[in-house]
Amino acid sequence: MKRFMLYAVLATLMGAWTAEFAMAGQPLRLRQRASYHSSMSAWHGNYYSPAWGMPVAVVAPPTSEFQTNWGWGVGNTRVTRIWHQFGRDYPGPSTYERGMFQPTPAWPSDTDQFGFYYVRGPW
Repeated sequence: MKRFMLYAVLATLMGAWTAEFAMAGQPLRLRQRASYHSSMSAWHGNYYSPAWGMPVAVVAPPTSEFQTNWGWGVGNTRVTRIWHQFGRDYPGPSTYERGMFQPTPAWPSDTDQFGFYYVRGPW
């Protein structure tokens, strides 16, 4: 009987623990921070992709949390968090204009200058 009660308590605790990680494998506090950060900042940088004329969202799996940004020079490689979540709803035509962004420089010094930015997928 004691063993059965112990298993029941463990199963209840495991169920509560896995419910917290149900949404894209992230704890609730991290999802709240990501939501706040995403609402306060843009998903793109200051550069556009010359092929598209606007920044391009590269959809990564929802379980990916970090990206590596490479820079040319000593100590210019960084690992940053992917905050933004790609939404399924189509918001309508965008209001981006090419004048809002800079083109890729002739000699880029960082991978952020190529106009491709990671966002996490919704599935």
